[in-house]
Amino acid sequence: MNTINPRKLLNSKWTAVNPKEKEKHFLVTEVDFNEEGEPVLCLIEAVISSRAAPIQWHELEDTNKWLHGWK
Repeated sequence: MNTINPRKLLNSKWTAVNPKEKEKHFLVTEVDFNEEGEPVLCLIEAVISSRAAPIQWHELEDTNKWLHGWK
């Protein structure tokens, strides 16, 4: 399990364990927080295609799907 500090999500780099359409490396480009300081929106962007998609930030903790950094 990846441990993530929500405050350090922005501009963090991630590698998809099972890449789809040659999209392996991703960058978190946007994080919005609610009044309590919890992330409510996390936008992740594929480096190769610049395709962006919303993601639940807790999904990044699953090491079966995501690895921290670019590997």
